[in-house]
Amino acid sequence: GAWPRLAMEASELWVGFVGAGRMAGGLVRGLLQAGKVPASNVLASAPSDKNLDAWRELGCRTTHCNLEVVHRSTVVFLATKPHILPGVLEEIRPAVGSHHIVVSLVAGVTIQTLQRLLPPWTKVLRLMPNLPCVVQAGAMVFSRGSNAGDEEATLLKSLLSSCGLCEEVPESYIDIHTGLSGSGVAYVYLFAEALAEGAVKMGMPGALASRIAAQTLLGAAKMLLETREHPAKLRGDVCTPGGTTIYALHQLEKGAFRATVMDAVEAATNRACDLAKD
Repeated sequence: GAWPRLAMEASELWVGFVGAGRMAGGLVRGLLQAGKVPASNVLASAPSDKNLDAWRELGCRTTHCNLEVVHRSTVVFLATKPHILPGVLEEIRPAVGSHHIVVSLVAGVTIQTLQRLLPPWTKVLRLMPNLPCVVQAGAMVFSRGSNAGDEEATLLKSLLSSCGLCEEVPESYIDIHTGLSGSGVAYVYLFAEALAEGAVKMGMPGALASRIAAQTLLGAAKMLLETREHPAKLRGDVCTPGGTTIYALHQLEKGAFRATVMDAVEAATNRACDLAKD
C-alpha cells in the first residue's frame, strides 16, 4: 500500500529498525504493548529471516533492504553490531532527510561519529538501553546530537516510556550507564543465584528459592523507586538491634561486598570506554 512519508501524530508515526536483534525486539514489544505505534507502521530490516520471523509474528513489516526502512520511516532506530554500522551508514546516507530522526542503539559509537557519517543536517540521538527493556522494565539513557531539539527528545521519551525508565544525560554518562545498568543486570543475576544457593544450602528447594530471591530483588527495587529514600535508610529500617539482618550484613562487609561491586562497575565502564576507542 501507499506509505505516507511524513506524519508525526502517534497513529501516523512510521518507525523503522535497521537490525532486528534482541534489544530492538525488546523495544518494539514495548512500543506495541503500549499502543504507541501500530504494528503495521513498523518496518524492520535484517540480512536473514532468522530474527525477522518474530517481527512478522508481531504484525510488523520486514525487509532485507536497509534503504527501504529509511525511505518508509520517520524515526529510524539503528540496532546493528558496532563493526557493521559504518557500512550501513554509508549505504543509508543518501536516503536520510531532514525529516528523519535517527536513534542509534549501537554500543561504543559516539554521536560525533554518527554525525560525521550521516548528512550534516541529520537529527541524531544516541540511546543506550539494557536487557530488561525486553520485559518493559528497562533502564535507558539517551543523548542528543547538535541537530536534535526538544521536540525530538520529547518524542523519543514518549515512545520509550513504555519500555522502562528513560533519562536524558550528557553523552559522557553513556559508558557509565553501560557499567552500571547494561552490564549491571548480570551482577544482579549473580547475586540472585547466590541468594537462592544460600537458601538451598539451608534446606529450601532450588526452584522455590529462586522465585523468592527474584521477588525479593523486585520488591526491594520497587521500594527504592517509589519511596525515593536513600538505600542506606531503607537498609537501616530492616536492621533491628541484635537481629538476623545485621548478622548477615556483617558477613557481606567482611567479604568487601560494596568495594567489589564498585570495582565491577568501574571495570565495565572502563571496558566500554576502551571499546569505543577501537
